Amino acid sequence: MEERFAFLTEWYDPSAALLRRYQLLYYPKDGSVEMFDVKNQRTFLRRTKYDDLHPEDLFVGNRVIVFTRQLNLIDYGDQYTANKLGSKKERTLAMIKPDAVTKVGDVIQMIYDANLIVTKAKMTKLTGKQAADFYMEHQSKSFFNNLVQFVSSGPIIVMELMGDEAVSVWRKVLGPTDSGVARKDVPASLRAQFGTDGTKNAGHGSDSLASAARELEFFFPSTTGHGPTNTAKYQDSTCCIIKPHAVSEALTGKILSSITEAGFEISALQMFNMDRANTEEFLEVYKGVVTEYTNMVAELCSAPCMALEIHSTDAPRKFREFCGPADPAHPRPLVPYCSAEC
Repeated sequence: MEERFAFLTEWYDPSAALLRRYQLLYYPKDGSVEMFDVKNQRTFLRRTKYDDLHPEDLFVGNRVIVFTRQLNLIDYGDQYTANKLGSKKERTLAMIKPDAVTKVGDVIQMIYDANLIVTKAKMTKLTGKQAADFYMEHQSKSFFNNLVQFVSSGPIIVMELMGDEAVSVWRKVLGPTDSGVARKDVPASLRAQFGTDGTKNAGHGSDSLASAARELEFFFPSTTGHGPTNTAKYQDSTCCIIKPHAVSEALTGKILSSITEAGFEISALQMFNMDRANTEEFLEVYKGVVTEYTNMVAELCSAPCMALEIHSTDAPRKFREFCGPADPAHPRPLVPYCSAEC
């Protein structure tokens, strides 16, 4: 029997203001897809080859575009898919501590190089109580107070990483807890390169699947609330969006590094999955002004993007000059571009 993967999906129908459910079937042999209307119990899309959907896109929680429809993958459609793909999509929490936030581009590149993907990300600043709650399991340790004080001393970046054996792979990227030991034993590790000692050691990683589930829920709650607040300053700043195609092509790390190396401060950061309605509203200023408007909307809601607050004196002008033309062939663009929308 030919292999296929099944997912339960939701699509928001704007004309009816309803969430509609479909079973999405993906056939890896030829990259074809099929859709089944769950409510009406009938075929919605006959098996059709679709080149823009790939096996790496198929995991619960992701959003994919199938023939202009943005589908939320909310669950596995059968046990075979859950068994086959679930074990390969392990999740873990990665934290960039205050001492390495300016190295976020390098850190994310190390994540990509380890064959992990970033599925959620947010810059935040913890209060002392929040830091103590997060590190509750260490409250009896001698280093607890110093750890809480340090982690709440400045902005941090937290991420959900996904990939094969993500927990152990990320901890291997981090290296030994003590940065001095890391420099001696694993000089290429993250802590060896960016850490100072056993507390100021650049990063944190969940030590088990159970810890990962708890820690991810702390920062990215699945029910109510949004977790710890972001770090946006809302003054002397501009917005930069790293577009979905750049995120999907693992260019995020290089783009972030180029921004910080140019002297700009990234004062806030968060990944988003934009729906079409919000995207159209966000880009409305370009409607009827640029011929690419429809394609711009389709691109921005096609997959996760990363929004940044860029902080600098005269930030809008300086950053637009830094980004350069939206179209490299166009000398005087309306919308500057560097794989990012400004």
